[in-house]
Amino acid sequence: MAPRAYWKGTLKLSLVGCPVVLYPATTAAEKTRFHMINRETGNRLKQQMVDSETGDVVEGEDKGRGYELRKGKYVEIEPQELEAVQIESNHTIDIESFVPSEEIDQRYLNHPYYIAPDGKAAIDAFAVIRDAMKDQDRVALAKIVLTNREHIIAIEPLGKGLLGTTLRFPYELRDEDQFFDDIKSPKITKDMVELAGHILHSKASHFDPSKFKDEYETALKALVKRKASGKKIELPEPEERPSNVVSLMDALKQSLKGRGGKKTAAKSHARRATGRRQAAKKTHRSTAGQRKAG
Repeated sequence: MAPRAYWKGTLKLSLVGCPVVLYPATTAAEKTRFHMINRETGNRLKQQMVDSETGDVVEGEDKGRGYELRKGKYVEIEPQELEAVQIESNHTIDIESFVPSEEIDQRYLNHPYYIAPDGKAAIDAFAVIRDAMKDQDRVALAKIVLTNREHIIAIEPLGKGLLGTTLRFPYELRDEDQFFDDIKSPKITKDMVELAGHILHSKASHFDPSKFKDEYETALKALVKRKASGKKIELPEPEERPSNVVSLMDALKQSLKGRGGKKTAAKSHARRATGRRQAAKKTHRSTAGQRKAG
C-alpha cells in the first residue's frame, strides 16, 4: 500500500496540465531513536518551555515568536502578521524552464520527492511530459508552494515516474572561499600524483547504494536487543593510536600494494578482540573474588 500523498496538484507544461501527487522519497522511520527517560521511574520525560531570565515555566497562551534584532532584543511577530506574508498555494507546479542536468550545482539539492500521476485520466499527459524530458535530456525547473513557503523544484524522469528535488536558495549556501582560501599549494611531485592515480584506478567502481552499510545503526539495534534481553554490555577498551610517522610517498606505495587499509583493519580488529578478552577476564576474576569473599 502506497503511503499517503504529501501534496496534490497539477503539473503544467505550457497549456498541458496533468494532475499529480508528491511523495517524500526519503524516510527516517527505520532509524533507531531514543527518548529521554527518568532513570528512577523509567517513564518518558516531556519538555517544557522556560523563561531564560526568570526560569519560570511558560504556558501555551504566553508563547510567541520573536526575531532577534540584537543580542537579547526581540521584535514579536503575531500569527496573523505571519499569515499576511504567507504564500497561498495554487496547487500548481508550473514548469518555467529546462536546463542541462550537469549545470545544477549539487550543493543546491535539498529534499527529493516522487511525482506520480493522480488517477488514470492523468497518465497520458504525464507520460508525454516525462518522455519529452527523456528525449531532450533536460531537467525542468518549476515553482511549488510547500508548507506556506515557495520552493524551486528540479524535475527529471525516474523510471516510470518523475523525481522532483527542491533546491536551496543562494542565501542558504556558504561561500566556499572562506573555507578554502587558507589551503596552501604545496609542491607535489609528479610521482606522488601518479601513484595516487594508480590507487584511484585500482579502486574504480560504479555507484551501488545497496553496498552502503550503516554499521552504527546495526550496532545500535544489536545493543538495544542485547540490553532488552538482560545481557551484559561489554565496553571495549579505547584503541591505541599508531605513533609511527610514515612519509607520504611510503604511504602511497603501501596503499598501492594493498597493505595499508587491510593491515590497519586487522590491527584494529585484533585490538578490539583483545579488549573484549581482557574485559571478560576482569569480569571472571571479579566474580570469582566475590564468591571467595562470600
